[in-house]
Amino acid sequence: MRKVLVTGGVRSGKSRYAESLLVEVGEVAYLTPGYPADPASDPEWAARVRNHQQRRPEHWRTVETVDLAAALTASTSPVLIDCLGTWLTRSIDRWGTWDQPFDDWHHLFNTAVEDLLNAWRNHPHPIVAVTNEVGWGVVPAHPSGRLFADLLGRTNQQLATVSGDVVLMVAGRPLHL
Repeated sequence: MRKVLVTGGVRSGKSRYAESLLVEVGEVAYLTPGYPADPASDPEWAARVRNHQQRRPEHWRTVETVDLAAALTASTSPVLIDCLGTWLTRSIDRWGTWDQPFDDWHHLFNTAVEDLLNAWRNHPHPIVAVTNEVGWGVVPAHPSGRLFADLLGRTNQQLATVSGDVVLMVAGRPLHL
């Protein structure tokens, strides 16, 4: 297996498909940059996280981190990253830059993506990453929504160029691009 980027819309079957690609390989590092589940403040998000956790084989190791490049570099096994959309959101939150002009912090974004690309290229084991496909609907009304779509679109394009396969999920069906 090679490096695979799995993209698609919300509830398109991306995560389940990505997991199926690695279910037979043994140990897997499951890198999740998402927000921790807090049932008290967001029961719906907590249920989503719980569903993902319950689907994973018990021998998979979960690593909750925003520093995907470092976790990927440190891993000695195949890796599943789920998902790049939450990684980007958490990164921008961590930088505190949602309301700042992109020109003021583009170096943070560029460095983070370049670090991820280098770790992706150099990882000696299979990697599967899940991401959201953006830009198929209306242009977001808010600047932060437009920024997110632009930056995730750029990230997806760059990662696709160093991937052996890109899979678009539509209604639970994989389309190899």
